[in-house]
Formats: sequence, structure tokens, C-alpha cells
Amino acid sequence: MKWILKFVFIFIFLTNLWAVGEAGAVFLLIAPGAGPAATGEAQVAKVDDAYASYYNPAGLAFLPGRELALMHVNWLPSLADDLYYEFLAYRQEFSGLGVLGGHVVFLDLGEQTRTDEFGNVLGTFRSNMWALTTSFGTLLNERSSIGVSAKIFHQNLISYGTGAEGGSGKSTDFAFDLGYLWKGNNLNFGTSIANIGPKISFIDDNQADPAPTNMRLGIKYNVFKNEFNRLEVLFDMSKMLVASYPSMDWDDDGIIGGYDDSGHLSPGKEFNRKGQQESPHSDSWIKALVTSWLDDWYLGGDLDKGGWYTDQHSDNIIGGYQWDDLDGNGKVYEYSFTTSEGDQYEYVSGPNCPECEVLTYDAEDSLHTVWGHNEYGIKEKGTGKERKFSTELQEMIYNFGAEYWYTDNFVLRAGYIYDYEGKIQVPTFGAGIHLGPYGFDFGYTYGEEGHPRANTMYFSLNMKL
Repeated sequence: MKWILKFVFIFIFLTNLWAVGEAGAVFLLIAPGAGPAATGEAQVAKVDDAYASYYNPAGLAFLPGRELALMHVNWLPSLADDLYYEFLAYRQEFSGLGVLGGHVVFLDLGEQTRTDEFGNVLGTFRSNMWALTTSFGTLLNERSSIGVSAKIFHQNLISYGTGAEGGSGKSTDFAFDLGYLWKGNNLNFGTSIANIGPKISFIDDNQADPAPTNMRLGIKYNVFKNEFNRLEVLFDMSKMLVASYPSMDWDDDGIIGGYDDSGHLSPGKEFNRKGQQESPHSDSWIKALVTSWLDDWYLGGDLDKGGWYTDQHSDNIIGGYQWDDLDGNGKVYEYSFTTSEGDQYEYVSGPNCPECEVLTYDAEDSLHTVWGHNEYGIKEKGTGKERKFSTELQEMIYNFGAEYWYTDNFVLRAGYIYDYEGKIQVPTFGAGIHLGPYGFDFGYTYGEEGHPRANTMYFSLNMKL
């Protein structure tokens, strides 16, 4: 056991999640702004205020003058009462060049209990995270723009590791964002890739995690507009560009590693004879731009996920079982099920049983080794008919939103967040009043009792200077 602080990470992981457990510094993915929160966090093609420096820096290029934006939220109130998220953004136009902007994020994680490696309580401590971002957007032509952001972020978790762990529970890292925006008469298209950067390490380099590189694609469509009324609909989809792999015997020799990266025999090394890394690892951010679209179906994946042929959730292990008829009894495993009419059936099968409901293992055959099959006998690497690209689509987050404006002063908002992997399917609501240079917005995320996102309220203020 490292720290009881782990429970805080669980809270943060629930803010987004598709493969979020594969990345570090996921507080960077908390979406700011009461307006965006009310429209299901769909924003990458809208970006018409200072929040553009977060969602898509290209949107800054179309914004004249100066603006200041502030937001406060008691984050995940159903799980803790001392988690606070603060956001401050600013933008300013430089005629003939573009628009410079930026924002500061501060997340107060409250008070936690510190324990040693044996679970003994050693006292309490407070922790926090912050990020400082500078952005610039400039026009390509009258309809399109590009933008870039650079950020430095710090995670202050604890001042020291536990037991024999080296280093401390602090890290300071950097990353950058890229964005593009196209604006038509009634349709906008936007895209951004955020948090591109090196791996993040708290205690030591062996425990480093990839940065939470995240791609967004989105559109905004003007349904109608007249002198007093206008209605806009928004849609975003986003995906983590992170590819991580647990221990895996990629060449089926029954051994994890044993060779160096050149394929030469070297006991204790992490590679196989083909030079493939078989110990737990993640791809670099450059490589992950491609492999994050392939790792769960073409390159290999954890196939005992719920929704395929079992009610069990993923065991977060690729492989881990060897399936051979070692005892020579002519069968690998048995499975049985009972129909709705009460009829019972028993079968003997080989290492592929998509209709299995209850399994009976042959103790001699289901050896828990580092081989490439899961507990159901399915080989968890390479391609196959069970592998579908739709698995990657299930890991994406889909955001839907709508805004109705009466003049430029009053707005009603609604939206929906659909995150299959993170089990977040919640509606959102909100409203705003904009008078002169001031804008006051409120956003609300609904959820059933006990849901980590339930009853989260956002308050923000925009001031055009």
C-alpha cells in the first residue's frame, strides 16, 4: 500500500474516462466553464470566449479586444466536500498579429491521511495541483485559424515516498496543445490535440505515466437565427491518444523478456528475441498518435471485457493464462449454463467460448502463467474475429449540447455527456445572463445519487475589458 491518496486519483479518474487509468496528470482534463459544462462540455468548434485557450487555442484568433474569465466549482461534491477547482483565463488582441491568451488552473485536493507501507496512520497532509498555460491564435484566412498553447503543470501530492520508494510525490512537467478552427456561414468545425508532452513521474522513472494527450473533434451548427432568437447545436467527440501495455508474451515462448532490444539473449532484460518489449510499458506520445487507435484490437487487447461475451469487467491484464491439455484428458475446459426454462447444458470446448456463462476450470490446464490467453481461453493479442475497431470507438467520449439565446443577453443551455468506458452518461443544464461587458453563467451536471459527477454546480464570470 503506497498512500491513501490513491482514493483521490479515483475521484479524478472518474471525471473523464476512456483509458484514463493509463495516463497521469488527468486533472488537466477537467473541463472548465459554466457555459461549456451546461452544454455537455461540447466546445471545440464554438470557442467564442476566453475559454478558447483551454478547449481550442485556434478560437482565440477570431476574438477582438480583451476579456477576463473566472470560474469556481466544488468538484465531485457527492464524494468529498473539500475538493475545489478554480480557473482564471485572459485574452488580448494584438492587431495584425493575432490574439494572445492563457489560463491558470488550480485544484485543491483537500486533506488526506498519510500511511506507511503497512497501513499505519502517520498523520495528515494537504495536496494540490496547478497548471499555467500560454496560448496564441492567428488567422489563416477570413474563415480559418490555428492556435498553439504551451503549459507547465505541477502536482504536489506528498513530500516523500513510502517505505523504500525513492523521490517524492511531486512533479513538475510541461506540455503543449495544437488547434484548428474553420468557420462557415452556419457550420463550424474544430479540432485540437491537448497535453502533448513527455511522461510524468512522481516517485521514480519506473512508475512514470504518459501525459494525458487528448484529441477533440467537434462541430457547431446554427439551426436558426433572427433578430431576437438563435439556436445552436454542438457535438464533440474526444479520445485519449495513449497506448499502454501490461506484461505480455508477444512471441509465445512462455517467457516475459529474456533478450535485449536487439534480440540478443540477455536474462533479466525486458525484450523478446524479435526486439519487442514484453514488460509493462507505454508508447511515446509520437508513436501513440497512431498506436492509440490500434492497441485494443490490432496490436492486442484485454478481451475479457464486459459487453462481449461475459458480464465480468476487464481484468486489466493481457493474457496471464496458459491453455493446453497438459493432463491429456482430451479437454481444455468445461462450461455449463441453465436456460430460462430451467434446462441445464454442459459442454466441453476448446480455447474459444464466446457463449460461456459459467466456467469450470481444469486445474491442470488453466495454469496461471505469463502466457497469452485469458481465463476464458481467448488469446489476447494480435488480430482475430473477436477484435473490432468498434472497441476503440467505445473508449471515446461523446458530448452533445444546445444553446438558445434570446437577444444577446439571455441564454438557456442543455447537453449530455456519454462516456461508455468511464460509465458517465449524464445530462447537463444551465443558463446565463449577459449585460454589457459582463456575463454570468451557471452550469449543472445531473446524476443519480452516489454518482461522482452528480449535483456538480459551476459558476463563472466573463468580463470584456
